[in-house]
Amino acid sequence: MQAEPKKTLVGEVYEVEVGPVAHGGHCIARTAEGQVLFVRHALPGERVVARVTEGEEGARFLRADAVEVLEASKDRIEAPCPYAGPGRCGGCDWQHAKPGAQRRLKGEVVAEQLARLAGLTPEEAGWDGTVMPAEGDKLPAGQVPQWRTRVQYAIDADGRAGLRRHRSHEVEPIEHCMIAAEGVSELGIERREWPGMASVEAIAATGSQDRQVILTPRPGARLPIVELDKPVSVMRVGEKDGGVHRVHGRPFVRERADGRTHRVGSGGFWQVHPKAADTLVTAVMQGLLPRKGETALDLYCGVGLFAGALADRLGEKGAVLGIESGKRAVEDARHNLADFPRVRIEQGKVESVLPRTGITEVDLIVLDPPRAGAGRATVQHLASLGARRIAYVACDPAALARDLGYFRDGGYRVRTLRVFDLFPMTAHVECVAILEPAGKGS
Repeated sequence: MQAEPKKTLVGEVYEVEVGPVAHGGHCIARTAEGQVLFVRHALPGERVVARVTEGEEGARFLRADAVEVLEASKDRIEAPCPYAGPGRCGGCDWQHAKPGAQRRLKGEVVAEQLARLAGLTPEEAGWDGTVMPAEGDKLPAGQVPQWRTRVQYAIDADGRAGLRRHRSHEVEPIEHCMIAAEGVSELGIERREWPGMASVEAIAATGSQDRQVILTPRPGARLPIVELDKPVSVMRVGEKDGGVHRVHGRPFVRERADGRTHRVGSGGFWQVHPKAADTLVTAVMQGLLPRKGETALDLYCGVGLFAGALADRLGEKGAVLGIESGKRAVEDARHNLADFPRVRIEQGKVESVLPRTGITEVDLIVLDPPRAGAGRATVQHLASLGARRIAYVACDPAALARDLGYFRDGGYRVRTLRVFDLFPMTAHVECVAILEPAGKGS
């Protein structure tokens, strides 16, 4: 006999007391029957009416939106963005929280992940528990920093630009994104129609006037003639190969950080907040304290941000090896670092390339892995190289905590941890952990 299909609970409402914040931009609550609810648009300590958006009877947990606030937290404000709220744009998680409360909630998430996945208290991680705003982002409640220098707009069937709803392919048409950087807003993507396009990505480089638009057409669609409010280069995503190809203007933008200009090819990775690259370079270099003549690894090196910063500080007798999987990013890194003869960039996955290098020891390591983290095998290899200090840059506290546990198994301890709010209004944070051999005094 086939099992009876489980009854969906989507649309059911529950009056609940909201508990602690959880990783991912929601808070934890429980129904009267004890079922776990992950509730968005709520804050700890509130009493709300939650409507289920995903889940069925017997599921381990349900997802829900707070559709009515019965008892509000003192940290609640009216969301400044008109597109925020249940069933609306999914780009921001904390528009309804005061800026200081957002950072406190993010700190609680980081602390919980460290405790659960690495067995570390904040004190053991050398962290005072604070989440630091980026320069210029400490604004009064109700004001929103314009920080997002790269915005990917989804295009609906009528050609209108918008943003995806939470955990959905549905598009919320918008007239303006409040967190978009001024250079992105100036392009006026939302003020025109985009027939036949699936998405339009707008990029406003930091430290230059470079602007770029990347078009992803629907199958068989023709590219529109792009006439925007500012000079802009135009690229398209290939229908067959998925690559990014030049239509008009430069196939890259120029980003400034650490006193250097970095070429970043179309679709290449660069930190989204305009202050992020400088903030992270400063944190990494302050933690590593590079010495002239040392050797260093820069893993998942992208276009060479940290490799360049290291090479500049290690001097003519120092050496840096960068490893990056993306072909275009490697080309950009080699271009960006051409004036450093003792910097080498290798293409490929870190776990494949690093063992082939024959490197058995190194002084310093920087790793900035993708959201999934580096993983046990890579961490074990790094721990065997005997680096005097390692800087781990992480955009996901769960992956960071798991990898810190692996580093501990390999004989390293966390010396300091710094946490930065480089994604205001969202649930994301950026962390920089500095590690050293466990036997070394503090």
